[in-house]
Parts: sequence; C-alpha cells; structure tokens
Amino acid sequence: MLFFFSLNFHKYVIIYSYRGDYLKILVCDDESLIRDVIREYLKLEKYEVYEAENGLEAVEIVKSKEIDLVVMDIMMPKMDGYQAVKEIKKIKDVPFIMLSARSEEFDKLLSFDLGVDDYMTKPFSPKELVARIKAVTKRLQNDKSLYTYDSLVLDDIAHEVRIDNVAIVLTPKEYELLKYFMQNKNIALSRDVILSNIWGYDFYGDERTVDTHVKTLRNNLGKYRDTIKTIRGMGYKFEVKETT
Repeated sequence: MLFFFSLNFHKYVIIYSYRGDYLKILVCDDESLIRDVIREYLKLEKYEVYEAENGLEAVEIVKSKEIDLVVMDIMMPKMDGYQAVKEIKKIKDVPFIMLSARSEEFDKLLSFDLGVDDYMTKPFSPKELVARIKAVTKRLQNDKSLYTYDSLVLDDIAHEVRIDNVAIVLTPKEYELLKYFMQNKNIALSRDVILSNIWGYDFYGDERTVDTHVKTLRNNLGKYRDTIKTIRGMGYKFEVKETT
C-alpha cells in the first residue's frame, strides 16, 4: 500500500547518523497521527522507535538515548524544530533531511544554513521516506572509494569506471549517477531524490534530465545496462544480486 500525507501538516526534519546494524529512531511531532504512521512504517523495517511531542522532549531523549535518527516536526509548542536542531547539534554532529510541504527557496536556504543535507517536499510516501533513510545510512556505512559489481568497477580515487578491466568513458554527470546508484544498490530511488542528490536542490530543470542521463549511462554500460531498472511512475533502481 502506498500512503501519501494529504493533511495540512508543516515541515519535518530527519536527523540521522549511523553506528551499527540497526537504527534507533526518534519521531518528534505534536501530531499523534503523524507519529503513528511513521512509527508503523519504521517498525516494519525492524527499527527501534522513540517518540517525543515537542523539541524539548526530543533534546532530552537525544541526551539520554543512543538515538541514530530523528524525524522532527518544525512547528511545535515549547521548542520548535529549528531550535531543537540547533540544541541537538550541540550534543552531537549529525546530518539532516528536511521534509516540508513548502518548496520556497527561503525555506530550503534556511534548512541548508542549519546543516541540512537533503530536502524532501510533501506530499511524500512513507515508503520513500524509509528508502531515503536506507540510502543515507548506506552512504555513511559505505564510505569508500571502490565500488564493484561483478566485473563492473568504479574507482573513485582514479575517477575511472572499468568493465572487464577496460576503462569506459562517461561524462561527469554519468559518473556521479553511476556512483550514486552503486552506493544505493537495490534501493528504489525517485527522480526527485536523484535530482536533489546529483544536480542539487537549486536545479531548475525537470525530471526528464534524469531520464536522459540514465539512457546515455545505460548505453555506456554495455552488458550491465540492465542493472538500472525503471520503476514505473517513480524512478530507478540499480538492481543486482547480492552475493553471500
């Protein structure tokens, strides 16, 4: 089932870090419905979930618990989300993802000034939210320079891609796109997520830019072109068989 928030909620922040095999997630929101929906989707992924009704409670929980990720509403009583983010950053240096119903440049700039790494507009799917959490934590976990699948190798130090030990020529954006796919293998990525991570939040083009670059990247990958699967109505996935 695909669920989209359609109520008139304000913005949220996701704060995350990665330390182990499982995530402990704090959901901070004064709307119990929001907490309930996010909690159920996170529990399906076996995450341990904590809850807070305002920013003050969130700060205290972060002080006392080994929280890995915080989903935080902005407009709350006692302490709003922006102030809570500032207080939490005094406790630990963690990256952020903003979720917001607003797409104005001012809101994005304010978020990035606070240290936000990504910005996700609403309405959004909780499934995509979970996918973004997985993608982010995987990037943190896979902080490395060599990405491989079978005989496909991306060497980030040499800035080179090889197939069967033969270098192939990619444009800078094709290279970034392939790297992003290989960092997030077997994760469905929406076009909006790809645009934000590869082209940046202030890119003014449309989603067809992603489709064009994926097409040329596939052509350059030869026998590995089919590893990039199209997810109809959403985006793409770098689909590979996991080895054990």
